[in-house]
Amino acid sequence: MTRRALGIDATPRTGRVAYLHDHEPERPGLTESEVKDLTRIRRFGAVGAGMMALGALGAGAQPVLQNPVQGVRVLGLFARALPAALTVTMIGTVVVVVAWLLLGRLAIGSFGRGTSPRRLSRSQLDRTLALWILPLCVAPPMFSKDVYSYLAQSEITARGLDPYAIGPQAALGVDHVLTRTVPNIWRDTPAPYGPFFLWIGRGITALTGDDILAGIFLHRAVALVGVALIVWALPRLAARCGVSSVAALWLGAANPLLLFHLVAGIHNEALMLGLMLAGLELCFRGIDALDTPTRRRAGRTLLLAGAAVIALSATVKIPSVIALGFVGMALARRRGGRLRDVAIAAAVLGAVTVVVVVGVSLVSGLGFGWLGTLGTANAVRSWMSLPTLLGLATGGAGVLLGIGDHTTAVLSLTRPIASLVAAAVIVRMLVATLLGRLHPIGGLGVSIGALVLLFPVVQPWYLLWAVTPLAAWATRPSFRIPVIAFSAFVSLIVMPTGGEVQPFVIVQAALATVVTLGVVYAATRTSLPWRARSETGTAPRGAAGAAGDAPPHDAYAGPS
Repeated sequence: MTRRALGIDATPRTGRVAYLHDHEPERPGLTESEVKDLTRIRRFGAVGAGMMALGALGAGAQPVLQNPVQGVRVLGLFARALPAALTVTMIGTVVVVVAWLLLGRLAIGSFGRGTSPRRLSRSQLDRTLALWILPLCVAPPMFSKDVYSYLAQSEITARGLDPYAIGPQAALGVDHVLTRTVPNIWRDTPAPYGPFFLWIGRGITALTGDDILAGIFLHRAVALVGVALIVWALPRLAARCGVSSVAALWLGAANPLLLFHLVAGIHNEALMLGLMLAGLELCFRGIDALDTPTRRRAGRTLLLAGAAVIALSATVKIPSVIALGFVGMALARRRGGRLRDVAIAAAVLGAVTVVVVVGVSLVSGLGFGWLGTLGTANAVRSWMSLPTLLGLATGGAGVLLGIGDHTTAVLSLTRPIASLVAAAVIVRMLVATLLGRLHPIGGLGVSIGALVLLFPVVQPWYLLWAVTPLAAWATRPSFRIPVIAFSAFVSLIVMPTGGEVQPFVIVQAALATVVTLGVVYAATRTSLPWRARSETGTAPRGAAGAAGDAPPHDAYAGPS
């Protein structure tokens, strides 16, 4: 029974997970008519992103003080007309999501019959992604006010205080300009982020002081560095799995969740994911080079450097440390897959992790207090978390039955049990990776996916922890269809204000959005590919699929 639970029995059931992956064949480039469709989709999405940026002047997560548009003659109108600003932002949000879905036909095709045999090129997708991101780079923060907590915690760090022992209100004062912008729930809580991120924040504070606008843009620049690392690493990891780099980038990097929450929302998950994925690519390059005597020294260097980068990502947010486990299993498998090999890989990677974590904690001067504040976010009760949802439902049922609200008691049971289940899934995936039944990228994605779903708190952008690595490995419709649908749905249900909005305002904006999009559909039903085009025309000569679309010789850990 234990052998079956760990996946080391003679007839393993891990194939149910491995079924999510299949090689994607190389495809030629788009026809002339499809290039025209791509141009229209690109412009359509850019208009939506521009509307989001414009509407966010009034409906974004604006600071309480130092609002740069407050009192300005034209731009200040949005701040004084929340329903109109919210409507513009919601229309833009839906337009971007629809444009992303339409772009998917040119990136992965249709899931039914008549799938297009062609695919847009990597450069075409890169230009589209850049055009959609650009308006969000200059927009006010949207969908979350966490960036204001970043600014306050960075100021605490810059003053030489311990951000892991004291919250913004006690450290800065209730009337401080940065404290006033922090949501009430987080004013008395210590920082839940790693020392590397707060170290960066301290540098930003040294440059900007109490200037909220400058601080926002510098934190967004850090997030964009993370997005750039994702765009660099994701297609290379996809090539190792025989997955189209374009399809992986479309689902992982052009995903509205990333655009809305990592770029517009300025969450530090961008830096965490970017460092983790870049570190994975460096590690796999190093492991590949170990098989060649002339490259062995360079391979060791790459492996250690990649492990250090992953460990660095864990000092932004701790969940990315799981990636080192799958690197270790890939390394142990290359060495023979024995327990001794696992122990050696664990010792090497563990030593690198300890050096990086201890080094960053000490050199930054922040110490190890961050290890004691990792559960700070558990104060939020999120319906997207399965154990939390079960606790809330049980507590609500108790109230209806007249036996009292036992939500807290139930949560004290469901959350630990969910943590044990998540740990069991991770161990199972590690064993499957060691035995060669699962690619380490796939095992990592499934493990983080289980962790996210069973986490005590799940925010919409947490889904990217799993979706991003899985985009480089999982290709089956049974994975892509639910992820696409859920990404689109979650992208549309979060209010851009990052806080509560009166229900009647939301209803007004939603009705106006529906009517406006109906008009847009009627006006563009012949110019935009709302329905799949008939298969006519031929691909341009020489327009082969992007480099890296062809499957590698070994999909377990393919060539670099």
